[in-house]
Amino acid sequence: MSSPQPQTPQAAPTWQQAAAPGSAYPAPGYTSPIPVVRTHLGHAIASEWTKIRSVRSTMWTLGVFVLLVVGIGLLTGVVVANSDPALSGESPLGLGFFGLLLGSMCVITLGVLTTASEYGTGMVRTTMVACPSRGRVLAAKAIVFFLVAFVVTLVSSSLVAFLHVAMLEGDGAKSPTGGEWLKATVGMSAYIALLGLLSLAVGSIIRHSAGAITIMIGTVLAPLVIALFMFSESLVAVRDALFEYSIPNQLSIFYANSLSESGPSGWDPLWIILAATAVAFAAAFALLEKRDV
Repeated sequence: MSSPQPQTPQAAPTWQQAAAPGSAYPAPGYTSPIPVVRTHLGHAIASEWTKIRSVRSTMWTLGVFVLLVVGIGLLTGVVVANSDPALSGESPLGLGFFGLLLGSMCVITLGVLTTASEYGTGMVRTTMVACPSRGRVLAAKAIVFFLVAFVVTLVSSSLVAFLHVAMLEGDGAKSPTGGEWLKATVGMSAYIALLGLLSLAVGSIIRHSAGAITIMIGTVLAPLVIALFMFSESLVAVRDALFEYSIPNQLSIFYANSLSESGPSGWDPLWIILAATAVAFAAAFALLEKRDV
């Protein structure tokens, strides 16, 4: 019967051998292969891009937007082409207005959800722990959302514009100039993307998805609807101002189809929405630093 062999103490793991002076716990000596770098805006943008493209609501909302813009635009072109149109030298680009007006509701909804949904689910706490700089988070959200909204709108509006020009080429429609193409595609896309940014800022201020969406839909539709019922002569000036500066009228200006003969013209709507978005973001940044998450 063999006698038991004496057990020799095993050497401690390398990372447990070195102890910090005056500490009861061993100091780890493990070095991570992942480099430690200072975070910056680029990291926040990468994070927000991952969020916005991995959420199913983003794909559904943008999918409905493309369906409305292209579908209604194509349907409008088919109806006009088959109804013996007499466009008498008018630009066919204006037919894309109807789909973009309805599609703007999708961009507004997505803009609100980009910020307000994180407060509703509590995800904002995780976001702020990962990036304590609140202004950087909001700026990253704004950059990613603007680029996504602008690119999707530009592709959709350009496709509809090309289809309308091709479908109505022999029906008396004039060939659009370079300036008309620029306003109907790039100008319209920038306006709708900024409208979505305004919604994003309102969502950050309100922090409630349904409330912010209601406010933005009211902002788009209420001035025009209210102006329609102002029959009194004493309210003519107010009625004209509501017509001229309503968002549907500003959208139509990019197609040279304004609802009134006065008011904004040319690229004025773009500067108006840019100023409104800047004011909303200034308020959102100020409140973000004062409020608790």
